[in-house]
Amino acid sequence: MTDDDYLTRSLGFLLGDVSRLLRERFDARAAELGLTRAQWRVLGQLRRREGITQTALAAILDIEQITLGRHIDRLVEKGYVERRADPADRRAWNLFLKSEVQPVLDQMRKMSSATSREALDGISEADADKLTDLLLKIKGNLLDVADLPSASGQSQQATTKRARRRHAESSV
Repeated sequence: MTDDDYLTRSLGFLLGDVSRLLRERFDARAAELGLTRAQWRVLGQLRRREGITQTALAAILDIEQITLGRHIDRLVEKGYVERRADPADRRAWNLFLKSEVQPVLDQMRKMSSATSREALDGISEADADKLTDLLLKIKGNLLDVADLPSASGQSQQATTKRARRRHAESSV
């Protein structure tokens, strides 16, 4: 195998390239809605995890809390997101989608479906389902090893942002 074959067929490089191309294609569509990539990522995660704290959402998105705070400020200004005081922790804010964002979320779902159709063009439905199943398995495998000790003996959970994100995902 030549170096070029390795880069072309390497799982990490291939997933990274496909992910980037999907994001770029979706970005072009989402721009029609007046949303930045950061904003549609926040809305997409809130759709899945409404009521999450800003701290947990920042961990899942792998961004700093202050950066997320600015994104949330803009989404609040647009009337899409609402902050509510966390009843268990007066220092924390829970995030909720407002009804005004529903048409935007519906459009985002349509855009996502169109992007997926483009990406899966020429691939049978059975193969597309199998691909999804395999990617979910890979994701699960990587989440499982995030809790294992690293070569240095330290828990990766204590040393990686991704492990913190897994913890945040499992606590929602």
